Amino acid sequence: MAVKDIVLGLSNSNGPSGAEGSAARLAMELLSDLTPVTRDSLGNVIAELGDPDSTNHILIDAHIDEIGLVVTDIDKDGFLHIARCGGIDRRVIMGSEVVVMSKTKISGVVCCRPPHLTVGEDRSKVPELRDMAVDIGYKAEKARELVPIGTRIALKGRPASLLGNRVSGKALDNRAGAAAIIRTVELLEPKCARLDCRVTALLSTREEVGHLAAGCAAFSVAPTQAIVVDVGFAQYPGCPDEVCGKLGKGPMIGFSPVLSRAISKKLTAVADEKGIQWQYDVCGGRTGTNADDIAVTAGGIPCGLLSIPQRNMHTPVEVVDCDDVENTARLLAAYIKSGGVIQ
Repeated sequence: MAVKDIVLGLSNSNGPSGAEGSAARLAMELLSDLTPVTRDSLGNVIAELGDPDSTNHILIDAHIDEIGLVVTDIDKDGFLHIARCGGIDRRVIMGSEVVVMSKTKISGVVCCRPPHLTVGEDRSKVPELRDMAVDIGYKAEKARELVPIGTRIALKGRPASLLGNRVSGKALDNRAGAAAIIRTVELLEPKCARLDCRVTALLSTREEVGHLAAGCAAFSVAPTQAIVVDVGFAQYPGCPDEVCGKLGKGPMIGFSPVLSRAISKKLTAVADEKGIQWQYDVCGGRTGTNADDIAVTAGGIPCGLLSIPQRNMHTPVEVVDCDDVENTARLLAAYIKSGGVIQ
């Protein structure tokens, strides 16, 4: 399956943290054509490849949840009051379309005061989430009947192909990474029975609310090394070049005190050997990804990080280049075939 189709399909699925079911089911459908796949008690999607008896066990992970909102109250006029579920950017959600993920999905919009009625300092202020509301068109009694308090709300995005091999959509943080993991399994599948190592592919839940599930899955499967795939900042006017990658120039390889330098260097060596473009992603401490938690799971798991450059992070119009997704998968597959870093 073409990488762009995987990315757009996953982007079009809904799955805020703790309610990843729709996205997880699609991922399982894609993976089940290639290898055995299960879900654990936290909803993590787990696929197994390679030699199950090998002492060299490589975990590859990408989180499959997305940022969203949660219903905190329904007022007397039927408006849904909200809080964040993950790091949603309140600057861009006023006037946005959303999907209320109750028993039956309900369309809604985040209310936005007209500029004609906004005066003085309010014109330059972004309201707090507690001062925003979602309109689903129902009066209070019907709204309360249909929408339990605590219901998740997903942003409604319209995945779109841009020029070249770039795409735009919601939840590309981190459905782009999930697509890279699925594509990696696809690249390995014809030869997986002949791999000298065991491989676990993990699409983890609840990352956007504090990296809560990947560490649990890593503890359960007990790998000897791991690589996390997430998104990183891509260059855009006004963003500092030294912390941003470039779209279409390949995955960003992480270097950080949290990460295994041996894995980072092996990733660069494999990329150079295979002619895969890559970029640096340097952090002075924590990476802000699942790698921070997997690395300190159990007795410690040497961990690497690949980041796919992305613009407009945590908005409904995130942008990635599918060439970067494909090259991330190619690098992961080549790293796994090499056996990774033998401990």
